Amino acid sequence: MDSWPVNWEALDSLIIDFAKSENLIEDSSPPSSPSLTSSYHSRLIIRQIRRSLEVGNIDAAIDILRVHAPFVLEDHRLLFRLQKLKFIELLRKGTRDDRIFAIDYLRKSLAPCALNAYPEAYEEFKHVLLAFIYDKDDQTSPVANEWAEKRRYEIAGLVSSVLRAHFHAYNPIFSMALRYLMSIHKVFCFRQGIVSPISYLTERLLLEERDFPALPPESLYEAQVFDEVDIQALAHAVELTRQGAIDSLRFAKGDLFQAFQNEICRMRLNDAMLDELVREYCVYRGIVEPGMQTSSEPLKVNPPESGCCSSLDSSIDVDHSTAKHSNSETSATTDLSSMQGIDVELRFASEPTNNLEDCSPSGSHQSESSSLLRNRSKGAGERSKRKRWRGRHDDLDFISGVHFNRDGKQEVSTTISKGVECTSAEDKYEIVLQMKELASRGMAAEVVEEISTLDPDFFVQNPVLLFQLKQVEFLKLVGLGDHSGALRVACSHLGPLAARDPNLLKPLKETLLSLLRPNEEALVTGLPLHALATSLQVAFGKRLGIEEPQLMRIMRATLHTHSEWFKLQMCKDRFESLLRIDSLKENNTPVLTSLATSKSNIDSCSLGSSQATISSTTGVSDDSSSPNQASSQDAICDENAILKVMEFLALPRADAIHLLAQYNGNAETVIQQIFA
Repeated sequence: MDSWPVNWEALDSLIIDFAKSENLIEDSSPPSSPSLTSSYHSRLIIRQIRRSLEVGNIDAAIDILRVHAPFVLEDHRLLFRLQKLKFIELLRKGTRDDRIFAIDYLRKSLAPCALNAYPEAYEEFKHVLLAFIYDKDDQTSPVANEWAEKRRYEIAGLVSSVLRAHFHAYNPIFSMALRYLMSIHKVFCFRQGIVSPISYLTERLLLEERDFPALPPESLYEAQVFDEVDIQALAHAVELTRQGAIDSLRFAKGDLFQAFQNEICRMRLNDAMLDELVREYCVYRGIVEPGMQTSSEPLKVNPPESGCCSSLDSSIDVDHSTAKHSNSETSATTDLSSMQGIDVELRFASEPTNNLEDCSPSGSHQSESSSLLRNRSKGAGERSKRKRWRGRHDDLDFISGVHFNRDGKQEVSTTISKGVECTSAEDKYEIVLQMKELASRGMAAEVVEEISTLDPDFFVQNPVLLFQLKQVEFLKLVGLGDHSGALRVACSHLGPLAARDPNLLKPLKETLLSLLRPNEEALVTGLPLHALATSLQVAFGKRLGIEEPQLMRIMRATLHTHSEWFKLQMCKDRFESLLRIDSLKENNTPVLTSLATSKSNIDSCSLGSSQATISSTTGVSDDSSSPNQASSQDAICDENAILKVMEFLALPRADAIHLLAQYNGNAETVIQQIFA
């Protein structure tokens, strides 16, 4: 799964938009979509209302609703639920005055509203009166559910769903895509009976509970007919029952994509953890500055000690019992301007002291690394483009579920050369970013020279990366018309590397063919330089003790299982374009096509065009067999027959197709056999 290609440039764009739309970075430029700015202000209002409801301050929530969303209070179904919750909160205070006020509130507000709310409301009203008799700590009482604090969260989720749909205050695309990908990943792993290699992250990041679905206006309860294709697509995309999908479509007035966004945003994320994962990624990619004044300590996630998951040097430790209620969607304050930012340290920012021992300030090793360090001033322009991490100011008070650790340190490899070993952690970080920048500009010869000086063993252990860089150098020389120089590169480097690794013979032949078409435009612009730069960053960073961000691991794994899942469904994901998932999978490799087939120890997160085979951890077959299977079963399975079996038997698409394949595509026969 580590070899699954991801378009990191597309992910950078999505994450930058996410950080801008959530006001996490200081940046004067607007997000790519102007609607994201207004959506942010609407989401803040929703967070304020949610927070007030979850702490039991119903009056504050009603006051905000009265100003910003009076339509909620005009809906008696919602108003009754809010008033019932307020009645319980008055009794919960336990004072004599509050009890008297609760009785008065009961007469003047709750009882009249119960008569007009919905058919069952008056029975619920009479039932809640039992709270006068049964204590809030009595877990066996008939009103234990009314007393339970989870009721606050249920009402808060319901109101949030209504407001989100009304204001179109959906989460940023990246946030929705991550919810969707992780939910599919969990379903895929469960159905295939395999262990997720990122479960230690997804179980903490994607919370189990969801917001309650919004209530459709009463006028929409009239019978409506929706396309069965839309119903099944929505039901299986977000794990709804068929009736749940119909209700969601009814609320969205038949708009499938609006219904989908409503359902995706009902999924809850631990946004304190998400913000840290995003910041770690942004720092690693050179999008934001690595440091700022901190008012809190780094988040840490503890990976499992054993199993298929590789251990990380530092982690985010989230307590399930509190994290699910500390979601940042629940945590906004009325005075946002007074909040302070949250800062977290880089996992690789702390350098172990043993790496600095016995390092002389002068000598051969110091001079080895000086060639790049003297150019740090040249990288000042790139550093000036980086943004400053601001943090989620409005969520500062609601990260109590996160445990902080001041002493988290990243162990740095001791197998690197002495010249780099004596370099500070900040310098190592800058070196890696400079190498990435040079590679993305096609300056392959400079990259090879600098890295070989700093770490002579790096390309010995990463021959495919050297081959790819020399390919770039070769093609640039061809584009400039320097055929003699290009052939020298081929004879000195490409040929010997291919002789040692037979997998490189095919790409070597394809590279040599470029001598027949020396077109600089086609050769240089067609190269996947950004993909190569990312591969180099990951590999060289690891040599310097800089681990790749955990978000990279999440995206690789979830994008892979997304593809595998829809191969099982034998259909295209109708929502992948909406969430830009298709762009995250785009992999432009016109020249370096065959390199991903190499067995070299390299992070081939981008350069392979052939579809990767899942490792033994997942137990899924190679992609190459899927097209034949799909075509053979599609040939005997009519789409209407598939939908009919899915509808009548409430089966996933893949199961319906397999059943139809057993009975020659006859839906009636399948249904008869099941009920026989």
